[in-house]
Amino acid sequence: MTPQKALNFIPLPVAAADPALDRRTRIVAQLEEQKLLLKDPSYMRPLRSWIKNEQGERSLVEKKQRVLPCWRKQPDGTCVFFVRSGWKPVEFEKGKVGIAARSLVDLPAVIDTLIKAIGEGQFDEQLAQATKQAKPPKRLTKSAA
Repeated sequence: MTPQKALNFIPLPVAAADPALDRRTRIVAQLEEQKLLLKDPSYMRPLRSWIKNEQGERSLVEKKQRVLPCWRKQPDGTCVFFVRSGWKPVEFEKGKVGIAARSLVDLPAVIDTLIKAIGEGQFDEQLAQATKQAKPPKRLTKSAA
């Protein structure tokens, strides 16, 4: 038997996009960055981009981007943590976007619990709603009449 006959060729299946899974992955990555920011307040996100030099050659450049904290300290010592989708916080319950924590020390446990819940899909509806709200309004174009 020839090697070609031993292979079973089939059509390539279409990769199905799952927007809920993409949202979960993006939010979990954001939460992991918040944990890194808690450990190191000077943490900056690494960004890689390609640039062309004078000779026209492309080279990979790494830049740093500031990560904004998603928590606020309260006067009584407690913290309120929130999750952003775009620039708006995600509303987990009607009118409630914050998650209470006793202190900054307890915040990593709150983030871990949130990561687990998002990974299980418990907040898919809220994340989908927040994604719809985070889109900028469409710009009206002037028609050339």
